[in-house]
Amino acid sequence: MSSQLETAVAPVVRHSLAASPVLAFFGLAAADVIIKFGGFHRLYDTVRRWPVSKKKSANAEQISAVIAGIDRAGRYYPKHALCLQRSAVGTCLLRMAGVQAQMVMGCRKIPFRGHAWVEVNGEVVNDKPNVQNQYRVLDRC
Repeated sequence: MSSQLETAVAPVVRHSLAASPVLAFFGLAAADVIIKFGGFHRLYDTVRRWPVSKKKSANAEQISAVIAGIDRAGRYYPKHALCLQRSAVGTCLLRMAGVQAQMVMGCRKIPFRGHAWVEVNGEVVNDKPNVQNQYRVLDRC
């Protein structure tokens, strides 16, 4: 009986933890610290190595809740969280929820600009869907 209860409760607990604005807030802070002391390469390497949880993958509603949690955390974060930090945190939190998320980095020439976003199964989850058409993809991790 307890295993049935764990099976029923585990996705809810995992979902609420990954979608937590508090966890996202600390994730944004961690991303800033990593960039400050280790640079972009260290943040990139951290995201690239972040494991995907072996638990059951989250559904579209849970994915949206994780992204909404990051948006809420960003409103209270003392600095403006750039796309790189938000995408790194989003990728890691989604992976904690069992989602095969990828952080995508791209650029465009005119006007020159770099950008980062998160994709799940090739679909953008934390930005406008047409962002893929506006930027040339440099890397995915």
